[in-house]
Order: sequence, then C-alpha cells, then structure tokens
Amino acid sequence: MDNQKIRLNKFLAERLGVSRREADDLIAAGKVTINDDKAILGAKIDKNDKVCYNKKIVPFQADFSYLAFNKPIGYVCSRRAQGSTPTLYNLLPIKYQKLKTVGRLDKDTSGLILLTNDGDFAFQMTHPKFHKEKVYEVELNKPLEPLHQQMVSDYGVMLDDGPSKFTVIKDDSIPSNQGEFQDVTTRELTRESRSDGYERCNSADKITQNRYIVTLSEGRNRQIRRTFAALGYRVIKLHRTQFGKYQLNTLAPGEFTEFKI
Repeated sequence: MDNQKIRLNKFLAERLGVSRREADDLIAAGKVTINDDKAILGAKIDKNDKVCYNKKIVPFQADFSYLAFNKPIGYVCSRRAQGSTPTLYNLLPIKYQKLKTVGRLDKDTSGLILLTNDGDFAFQMTHPKFHKEKVYEVELNKPLEPLHQQMVSDYGVMLDDGPSKFTVIKDDSIPSNQGEFQDVTTRELTRESRSDGYERCNSADKITQNRYIVTLSEGRNRQIRRTFAALGYRVIKLHRTQFGKYQLNTLAPGEFTEFKI
C-alpha cells in the first residue's frame, strides 16, 4: 500500500473481515474515526493515518490467512453450536478459529468451505456480480427425469425467492474407493426404501444412476435442495468439490490446508 491513498471501506473490509457495504454501515453509524475525527463515507487513508473502530486502533499492516477445509456432514458453519449440532470450528486449531467462513454450507452438506480474515477476498468470492462458480456432487432419491434435467438447466425452476437455474449433468464416474460418501449414501437409500417405498438399493451401479454434477454461480439458501424438491426429488447427498478456482482435491473430511492468493 505504501503511501498510496486507499478507500476507507476497502481498508476496513480487509482488516475487519466484513464486506465493503458492511464497512460503509459502520462508517455511517459513527463507529469509525480517522485521526480522532469521525470518518465520512468515501474517505481515503494512507499508512500515516490512525484509524479506529469502536475506539480501538485498526492496524494498517495485516497478515491474511486463507484456509480450504473439507467440512464433514453434521457440522454447522456458525461460530456457535446450534443445540446439539457442533460447529466446524471445533475441528480447527485455535489459531484459525478467528477466521470467517466464505459463505456457508448447511449441516447436511459436506465438502469445500473457505475461511479467511480477508474481507475483500470474501466479498469477491460471494457477491453475485462476480459469478463465482460452485460445483457439487449431488445424489437424489431417484433418477432425474430428462425433462426435469432440461428444465433446471435451460429454463430454471420458480421458487419462493425467484427462479433457480443451474447446470445439471449425469455423473457416470464410479469411485474405486467409495469411502464415507458411499457408506452414508447407502444407509440413506436403505432408509428411503423402507419409508417411501423405493426399491432397496445396495449396488454401486444403482446408486450411481442417481448421481449428478451441479454447477451454479448463485448462493441462495439451500437452493439446490429446494430446486429438486420443487420437482419431486429429495437430495440424499450434497458435496461441494469446487468454489471458484479452488478445488477440494484430496482433502479428507475434517482436513484443511492453507493457501495463497
């Protein structure tokens, strides 16, 4: 940054781990000062300025951390546990527990979640205008009808919060080692066969008939689950493998790795 002036909201976003819009809200609320004077929207600063938030100095220089984590099923992304449901922060070393998740995965969804203290990075990864693609492995309780597949991919499905459209393709891969993903799916399908009348399904061939790859750039709450539910399907397994250019690769459930941008 040297002596170049930067926008105050960008600076606060990076240091506080918030979006630029949230930083503007803090400024407008009078919680930020520059050299002991109340900050105004649109202000610019350099390293010689003293910026305070809630009367505490915000250091000009900061070290950012970026973490890729394979979230297991059964954990929430919030800092606090929800009832008996644990938080993913229970699985991270103390030094990473101040990082914020970049977006969220619900309790029943596994896979790639990014964490950082760089608010600007989080903003660029999550704001809809940047169109960051996310890729998921999805398993349904029954094969997707071709008409429904075309409807989702080409036209979209109307939900309560607007139309939902994403790409769906058949996943013809059969993993050589099914691991946790396959074990859980088999148990879920067996339970489905008892409660909903579907044929008992224990073979890998039958299970993979219901597996799909979903690619979308939106991030609405439980969007994939709600979209398939609107067409009469239930998502048995939802596993994110990619977020933007970042991929899960060989990280096992509960494992994490640091990366640079």
